[in-house]
Amino acid sequence: MKKISILIIEDNRLLREGLSAMIGEQKDLKILAAFGDCTKAQQFIRKSQPDIVLLDLGLRNQNSLQLVKILKKGFQKIKIIVMDLVPLEEDILVFVQAGVSGFILKDATINDFLHTIRLVFGGAKILPPHLTESLFSQIVNKAVTELDASKIIGAVKMTRRERQVIDLVADGLTNKEIAQKLHLSTYTVKSHIHNILEKLALHTRVQIAKYAHTSHDYYDTLKSISSNEE
Repeated sequence: MKKISILIIEDNRLLREGLSAMIGEQKDLKILAAFGDCTKAQQFIRKSQPDIVLLDLGLRNQNSLQLVKILKKGFQKIKIIVMDLVPLEEDILVFVQAGVSGFILKDATINDFLHTIRLVFGGAKILPPHLTESLFSQIVNKAVTELDASKIIGAVKMTRRERQVIDLVADGLTNKEIAQKLHLSTYTVKSHIHNILEKLALHTRVQIAKYAHTSHDYYDTLKSISSNEE
């Protein structure tokens, strides 16, 4: 019987080693490696290509969402399960859209972890037990439904800074991270996002990211319209 190969990426050493030990005791599961660093994990994945990646959503000083995008682009067969204490709906939407197959709470029982791994390996889409199947369907629908580009074509005028903010929101950066990268205050970033939402007739930063990732017209639209430089 082929064992389900698993890679763990978790920066909490205690949790990382504990999961490795408990999962490794299962006859149908095999821990290939466990890392606390995305860079080392990516190098290992290129060689081993595990069936399942267990990924910490909140890796310190690292971008878990960006790693998901890289893995799904280069290794589409790998299935990713995100671990978090209490994932926000906004995080769930963005990660599902990026290609994650499941979520599990870090305080779940080991049986829940094992059950989730096996179900995801079999092709299921999984959320924590307290979230209903209907909610998951709503999340998936929101994540895969394309926005109406006709609302903005010919009507949008973005500044250079707003285009930069859109790109960084699409990359999964928080307001604080965007502020640091662009050398702005968090308040200024919030102001830019507010203006972007109004111009694009959207309601959340998730929709900004969704539009940037899924609309083929996005960059062509921004390039074709005149922009006001700051």
